[in-house]
Amino acid sequence: MTEPLLSIRDLKVEFSTRNGRVTALDGIDLDLMPGETLGIVGESGCGKSITALATMGLVPDPPGHIAGGRILFDGEDITHADAKRLRSLRGSDISMIFQEPMTSLNPVFTAGDQIAEAMMLHQSASSAEASRKAVEALRTVGIPEPERRAHSYPHELSGGMRQRVMIAMAISCRPRVLIADEPTTALDVTVQAQIFDLMRDIQREFGVAIMLITHDMGAIAEMADRVAVMYAGRIVEKGGADEVLDNPLHPYTRGLIGCIPVLGKEAGRQGRMPPLAEIPGIVPPLHLLGRGCAFADRCPLAFDRCRIESPTLEGRSHKVACFATEMEAA
Repeated sequence: MTEPLLSIRDLKVEFSTRNGRVTALDGIDLDLMPGETLGIVGESGCGKSITALATMGLVPDPPGHIAGGRILFDGEDITHADAKRLRSLRGSDISMIFQEPMTSLNPVFTAGDQIAEAMMLHQSASSAEASRKAVEALRTVGIPEPERRAHSYPHELSGGMRQRVMIAMAISCRPRVLIADEPTTALDVTVQAQIFDLMRDIQREFGVAIMLITHDMGAIAEMADRVAVMYAGRIVEKGGADEVLDNPLHPYTRGLIGCIPVLGKEAGRQGRMPPLAEIPGIVPPLHLLGRGCAFADRCPLAFDRCRIESPTLEGRSHKVACFATEMEAA
């Protein structure tokens, strides 16, 4: 059986805050296999981006630090690797598409220069060679007139083009793992579809493994092979994407799927969409988490045990952390 390319085991990340020390990630277990897409889904504040930052060695210390667990890349423990080793991994072996390209791209350098810089750093390419490869990278991600756009500054590009530049930077050194943190945030639906098509094309061409971080179950349905659902720093459900989407076990997962807008027959006849479902309440602040299930106050199935005891992930290929689901199965 193929070994995971990226393996996260019992990962715990803590932050020092004005309210004391809080646990942002609590016992995260994830595997990313070569060539697959793993979706990590949940609302804002659930710990998705912290998982990505921890994987990249970018958790700000202070106030944060990795308090436990291991991160293995191709069998190598990089949890507490030194700065030099992490710099050599970032970009060349593990790359990340950040959530907001306008703040991630340097406004005083051209798109071509920013892509070329990564190649000169990780591939020891000359300036001329890196510039040529930067143009090719822009062409690969579907930017028209790449020779001209290589000389454009971020503010001269549309949102979709800026996101493509971010992807070009991320794949320029042919990484083995690509972490995409909300790669289509603030883009219109048509551009979102184009970005997902592009990511699939890149995966097919280069065999890259993708960790897709999103709050959108529709994106998971379109892109992911497997999915992990996060809530308040923990994984509450994980399994094959089809398994989880067709048979969601956790009430939170069911709520996320219920929020996907669907046009039904009745809506078609009346010319309007049915009302969207919603999950009442918000993700609780981390410093207010009690000893029970973090979702209990929002859960329609919660009972006394949920408020005093925290469930653990149970199951084989399709795992869930929920006492109510255990009772349903019984």
